[in-house]
Amino acid sequence: MSSELDYYELLEVERTADAGVIKSAYRKLAMKYHPDKTGGCSDGEARFKAVSEAYECLKDPQKRAAYDRYGHAAYTNAQNGGGGGGGFNGRGAGGFSDLGDIFETIFGQNGFGGGGRQSQRRGADLRYDMEISLNEAYHGKQTEIEIEVSAPCDSCDGSGAQPGTGVKTCTTCHGHGQVRAQQGFFVVERTCPGCNGAGQVIESPCRSCRGEGRVDKPKTLSVNIPAGVDDGTRIRLSGEGEAGARGAPSGDLYIFLHVKRHSIFERDGTTLFCRCPVSITTAALGGSIEVPGLDGQRHEIKIPSGIQSGKQIRQRGAGMPVLNGRGQGDLVVQVDVETPTRLTARQRELLEEFRATETGDECPQSTGFFSKLKEIWGD
Repeated sequence: MSSELDYYELLEVERTADAGVIKSAYRKLAMKYHPDKTGGCSDGEARFKAVSEAYECLKDPQKRAAYDRYGHAAYTNAQNGGGGGGGFNGRGAGGFSDLGDIFETIFGQNGFGGGGRQSQRRGADLRYDMEISLNEAYHGKQTEIEIEVSAPCDSCDGSGAQPGTGVKTCTTCHGHGQVRAQQGFFVVERTCPGCNGAGQVIESPCRSCRGEGRVDKPKTLSVNIPAGVDDGTRIRLSGEGEAGARGAPSGDLYIFLHVKRHSIFERDGTTLFCRCPVSITTAALGGSIEVPGLDGQRHEIKIPSGIQSGKQIRQRGAGMPVLNGRGQGDLVVQVDVETPTRLTARQRELLEEFRATETGDECPQSTGFFSKLKEIWGD
């Protein structure tokens, strides 16, 4: 019966159904057609076997992918030839010699990422943490760093073999880099333990690097930090990481930037913030203050008369530069009105005269607040 119906139709699910839906559908149908439920009915037993076969195929992602592309042949061919120790023989499944050929077409390299000699393993990526000031983040800079990193061995030019000697084909995998093993339904390929997937072994390892093809060396690198970088910005130096074994490509070096706190400015993206104390007379009468920016310029901030403490004034284009772009953010100055703590006799006299002339209209917020308090107290 399994050859007459599509596996998805047997399980009564859509072809896009996920594993959970397929499993639930199988359990429902298996209970329905189980021989114990059907009383040994031949049709029910055949249906039960067909449903079980469909589930065995579709529950496995690789089998399902092969079935979706090649139909019943991909599954039945493997069943017929996969039970013995000789592998999956025959050329069913649409002209493929075994199920491994099917997987190779679908997934590449027999579905295990390694048909034939394993490609050279790239060196590891490295991380370097660098601390910079906010001023350096604003302007950018060119600097040098020193790191200890594995590099190709000079004695053997990275080959790992003693000069004058060479390599030979691995006798375990015969140069393929992998070995096959039969595991029930599948032929599984694993990295060869004799050569670690290289397909070759070194006859006489280099004495300097012990056959690795690389040694640890100090290295000085030039690093360009662009203007506008932020805390956590990552800079990638391609090929400056750890060297690969036996001539394999090097990894990359990633530099993570950490921007130190500034004594005056705080940053949010391209916006700079600072708190600026303003005298009570400047806040009352208005005026201007100068704020030195990270660009080295003095930015004049206009203070309107009657400004309140906590009010923010925005200066366009005086913030951080846009990383790898054009333009700059803004500078936001928060005004903190400072009450004088030390007064001369004349200053105190003048303030007393001012207080004597107050009507309440000078400070409408205070007048409104105390009016509400009177309402609450009922006074």
